[in-house]
Amino acid sequence: MRRSTFLAAATAATATALSASLFTGLPPAQADSADGGPVLSYAEGWFSAPGMFFVTAHSDSPLTRITAHFYPLDAPAGDPEAGETEDFTQYSGQDASSGVWRAPVHLADLGDYRVTVDLLDASGATLTGAPARYPLRYETTLTIPDLTATPTVPDYLHQRVSVSGTVLATDPRHPEDSVPAAAGVPVGIGFGHGGRVTATTASDGRFTGSFVPTQQSIELTAAPEATDSYPGATGLLTPEQDLHTVQAPVRFSASTHALNLKQGTTGTVTGRAEIRTTSGWQPLPHTDIRVFGRDPDLVAGQTTTDSRGLYTLRVPSDSPAPTAELVAGTDYMPFQQVATEPFSLHVAYTTHIEMDASLDDDSALHVSGYLYYEDFRAHWPAKPTVTLQYSKDGRSGWKNAATLPIKVRYDKPLFEEDFARTFTTPINNAYWRARFNGNPDLATTTSKPVHRYRYATRIIGFHASPDPVRKGYPIRFTGTLQYKDGTTWKPFDGGSPALYFRPRGSSAYRLVSDLGTDRHGHLDGMALAKQDGTWAVAFDRQTWDHYLKSARVTDYVDVR
Repeated sequence: MRRSTFLAAATAATATALSASLFTGLPPAQADSADGGPVLSYAEGWFSAPGMFFVTAHSDSPLTRITAHFYPLDAPAGDPEAGETEDFTQYSGQDASSGVWRAPVHLADLGDYRVTVDLLDASGATLTGAPARYPLRYETTLTIPDLTATPTVPDYLHQRVSVSGTVLATDPRHPEDSVPAAAGVPVGIGFGHGGRVTATTASDGRFTGSFVPTQQSIELTAAPEATDSYPGATGLLTPEQDLHTVQAPVRFSASTHALNLKQGTTGTVTGRAEIRTTSGWQPLPHTDIRVFGRDPDLVAGQTTTDSRGLYTLRVPSDSPAPTAELVAGTDYMPFQQVATEPFSLHVAYTTHIEMDASLDDDSALHVSGYLYYEDFRAHWPAKPTVTLQYSKDGRSGWKNAATLPIKVRYDKPLFEEDFARTFTTPINNAYWRARFNGNPDLATTTSKPVHRYRYATRIIGFHASPDPVRKGYPIRFTGTLQYKDGTTWKPFDGGSPALYFRPRGSSAYRLVSDLGTDRHGHLDGMALAKQDGTWAVAFDRQTWDHYLKSARVTDYVDVR
């Protein structure tokens, strides 16, 4: 009894195209005659034609007979064949010398079969026992002729696609009788780039599955799979169906389109995203909001809208981007367009400043210090300066006293650039600091305050007695040394004002000695009377670090 079978092969777009492709495979089997004769190019079954077997061959003379022999794949050599067929009719080709022939195959059992082919041409040349390259898979074929997707154009309000169809089972022994598959046949539904869901047939062969597209263009296919009901069955993949989603317009607001951050800090942008549908504009939840900087692949900040479309985006200063973009959504989203807003992220790099100051006896303030930055992306402005400031308490009420230029010598990270200045100030008790006001590239920084003060001093009630005085007798000096604390004059304990004398007729004073003071600031000291002249006292020789010189006070003494 003749039985039919088919081998694994690609479904044919057209018989002619498939026939041409088959000539490129297995090296053709040669005829028994040395002068040429029949040549077998291919012998196989096609999935698209259950119960049929196809032979591709050619010869110098028209082929007159083709015979295919089928043997169980696991049968030992020499076992009888399971069946054969000679009912070949030409399927394609110009004439009987070359082309594709097909014949029905009738076998008793399903399974895999080894195949050999005999060829005879009009000249009497033969080819016998030529082996087919692949075994014939004589199995049930499972197909889906009615794959349907709804909706065919999914949009934001209708995202889920329902896929349905019927699985038909075709037994190659009865290829004309395709029937709905039994219940429990799994169907793999593919929707592009690895997307896959599995449905299962009901008792009538029907199945239903669904998915939400993850891309705008979808190549939808489905294929049944073998089960215990159809062991070894071949499930044919359906032709691709192209689906396309609708991308709806998107818009969003931003609380700011520019952030100026100091290095190491974080800024915040808030807003709301919306999408336009057939129902109008409505909140857009669960959508990425990102900041793309100078490098389009570098995300400077990212967040996601909540269920109301609201978002709070925190933008760190790590990646400055003077010309950036706020972006709602991502590329290739299936149901929404990408929306953008211009954005600027400017970073002022950290600077460090140190300053010291001293105040001398003449109220001259000497200031010196240095400034530097760390990041290689920073640069000094054309003419950088620092501002010298003062305050009474070192905490508030800072006032500007002077502007000091910075001498830029290196313009490199971690290299200190100096500033210095000396000037006279009437401010004798204050906290001083240097402040770099910064610019878009460099952050403002302030040095630690330093307290520099010198109290004003004076001598009141100065008197030399007795006057007149006898030559050689002592002259005693009285008076009080004071310093000014705020608006109050207080006794200066432990000061050493200097005593001077200018003889009558002279224009110059000479230093005589230092006087002492008691805890009330009272002068303590005397000198011997030698000649007429003017005695003077001043706090001007040992003023220490915190006191200023006093004016000289005088008293004339007559010596007799």
